[in-house]
Parts: sequence; C-alpha cells; structure tokens
Amino acid sequence: MGDYVTNSQSEQNRWLTCFAPQPQATARLFCFPYAGGGARAFQTWAGALAPTLEVWGVQLPGRESRWREPPFTRIDAMSRGVAAALRPYSNKPFALYGHSMGAKLCFEVARQLRREGAPQPAHLSVSGCPAPQLPSKEPPSYTLPEAEFLDRLRKLNGTPREVLENPELMGLLSPVLRADFEAVDTYMFTPEPPLDLPIAAYGGLQDEEAACEQLEAWREHTSAGFVLRMLPGDHFFLHSNQHLFLHALTRDLLRTPGLYPRRAPAGEADTAVRGAQ
Repeated sequence: MGDYVTNSQSEQNRWLTCFAPQPQATARLFCFPYAGGGARAFQTWAGALAPTLEVWGVQLPGRESRWREPPFTRIDAMSRGVAAALRPYSNKPFALYGHSMGAKLCFEVARQLRREGAPQPAHLSVSGCPAPQLPSKEPPSYTLPEAEFLDRLRKLNGTPREVLENPELMGLLSPVLRADFEAVDTYMFTPEPPLDLPIAAYGGLQDEEAACEQLEAWREHTSAGFVLRMLPGDHFFLHSNQHLFLHALTRDLLRTPGLYPRRAPAGEADTAVRGAQ
C-alpha cells in the first residue's frame, strides 16, 4: 500500500519540515510523530527549545502537506524513507525523538543509518512506547470495526472529542490512523547490537500503554548511557505537560557530548526551555 521509496531530492524534502530555520544552531533535533500525527505536532517546539537546537518535524505520507499520498503501513518502509531524507542534513550533529509509533520509527531509523554506514545521531529520545523487543499487550487495532476503533482512540486520549464525534472528519482521518496502527501492529523486532549513543526514555505516570518497566527495557538498546524519566500525565503527557517535558528533554540533550562540544552548565540547562508555558 504505497510503501515505495524514491531517493530524489524532492522526495527527501517532503519527509522533513523545519518551521523556524535557525542557521546559527549547532545541532538539529528530528521529531517523529505518533499515529495519525504530522510534523505540525512539533511546530511550537521551535520557539520553546534552546536556540542552539534547530527543530525539524518528520512528515509522513498521508497527512498535512502529504495528504494526497497513500500512508505507509510498515515501519521498515517508513524508516528507509526517513533515513534517506536525513542524510543531506547530517552535516551538523543531530538527535532523534519519537513518541509512541514515532519512538519505534526513530529507533529503526537510527539502526538503518548504522546499517548504511551513514552519520549517526548523537542521541535518541523516546516517549510513550514500550521497548521494541517487548510483545504487545494489546490485540491488533487496525482491523477493529469502526465503533471499537473509536473506543480505542478515546482510551488513548489523543484525538479531540469533537473530531471523534464528527463523521466527516473521521472519514478523512481514520484511513491514516488505521495505516499507522497497522504499521505498529505488524512491527517485527529484529535483534541487533546495542546502539553506541545515549538513549533517554520518557513516560506518563498514568499511561496504561507504556508502563515504567516497559520503558526501562529500552536500556538494552544502548551501550552509551540510559536515563528514564516519568512525568505526570497519561499517554499524551508531551502535550498536557509540555513545558515540564520539554524542560526534561532539553536538559538531556544539552548534556549530550556528541551534540555539543561541552557539557552545558546547570544554569544554562535550567533556562533552556523558553516560552513553552
């Protein structure tokens, strides 16, 4: 279903969006959306993080500027497309962040870049997602009847009620959501050596989708340091507690030697999040 990847420059540009270019930035952060989400989920981050960090959103087919394209249904196909798009932008140190589906996707992108011998990210941040080697506790969602599928979305608490109750909007959104859920439900983890880069995992204390012990298992995928941070909120704590989350994320990024030539002083890290309240 549309899982064909080209390597043209125009194709690469479609995969990535930078809402606020910052030529003076010394590093880049590429952000991978959750199921049904697009690059705009991270639009406000560009004005909230440290000015030394340029924020990019990953734009997957089937949404926003790519709404005419059929959505992908396999994470391995997505990861190849994003990896190819990232390579021209690896002339600066960069980090990857992903939430829920985006966490698995950015993890696979990091491994795809390693397989290709391409420049590696200096840091990997994941949130709201059990470690990829763990079997899912939920039955497949993408084949559920519409009423049950809507109940599943309500449980996740990431789709506004007015959208869920609008048949026309759901008629547009449901195919993309189902495709993304299919990508997650059909994901097959393949063991590889741990990544030689730090990993930070973040979770919501009330998130039933990704419990603390499931996030802790991400530790197995790094040989360069791991940190786990649990924050107030449910599965979408990154929105409901955005300021607190961005503060934690920025502190961890500023303390990554591969992103910055020096460790950020405590005062700099504490004041790195700007205007996100």
